[in-house]
Amino acid sequence: MLLDFEKPIAELEAKLDDMKKIAQESDVDVKDAVKSLETKIKNLKKETFSNLTRWQRVQLSRHPERPYTLDYIYEMSDDFVELHGDRTVKDDKAIVGGFATINDQTFMVIGQQKGRNTKQRQLRNFGMANPEGYRKALRLMKMAEKFNKPIITLIDTPGAFPGLEAEERGQGEAIARNLKEMFMLKVPVICIVIGEGASGGALGIAIGDKVFMLENTWYSVISPENCSTILWRSWDYKEQAAEAMRVTAHDMLDLQLIDGIINEPLGGAHTDLKAMSKEMKKVIIEHTKELQSMPVEEMIEKRIDKFCQMGVVKE
Repeated sequence: MLLDFEKPIAELEAKLDDMKKIAQESDVDVKDAVKSLETKIKNLKKETFSNLTRWQRVQLSRHPERPYTLDYIYEMSDDFVELHGDRTVKDDKAIVGGFATINDQTFMVIGQQKGRNTKQRQLRNFGMANPEGYRKALRLMKMAEKFNKPIITLIDTPGAFPGLEAEERGQGEAIARNLKEMFMLKVPVICIVIGEGASGGALGIAIGDKVFMLENTWYSVISPENCSTILWRSWDYKEQAAEAMRVTAHDMLDLQLIDGIINEPLGGAHTDLKAMSKEMKKVIIEHTKELQSMPVEEMIEKRIDKFCQMGVVKE
């Protein structure tokens, strides 16, 4: 699947493939033409992806080939032991978590997981967790605290599941409890938005000492489409809504709501999973080491102060 702004690049790449095929099937020397076209493609990519609108970044964050939580876990870690269930209702497949070894250090990694095809999406509920998903996440965080293991959360959800049954089982309470408990965890917590960061569904696992966003992700109380529906009674104004809401990683950094941006490979995270995972791993190891050197009481105090300062205006 190609996004609209990717089509001119894809057309040139198709021409490049044709040119290389001609070179293989005949004695025509097209080395200079190939080199020139490769340079043109590279420059077009740089120009395109350095000037994306906010709505285009939202689209890129939802790219069907974009890596999901399990992709990053298996790429970054030497082993991963997935843990299941909230010990109350069931195992919510929209949230995955377990112990993973990264650079010879054990972490508890928790994140939302979307599906690649229709069957997987139904199983994972499109990455929208029920209350038992958030309770499972909290159970795993408490386990990490018990064994003194740092926590990594990977955020990628269009929101918590809004169904009647989720509300009946205490969706709001489950998310609120996670917020409260995450503030007081005695181990380092690093949160990374890897795709969509929508509403309380994202915030339910996003209270951390360090919060990062990948370059082409978004983080907001509501999606641009739903904002457009509320304000204009139509989805047709989603692009204007995205611009007004300032949902991108650069916007969040300017507003001091996150601690940093992790750059993606040219073209998006889906173009090079290994490079993207390597960059994420580097950030995780660096900041975990920094947080582990800090006294626990100081780390918790800084975590609380960090979020209490958000939205405060000084005149």
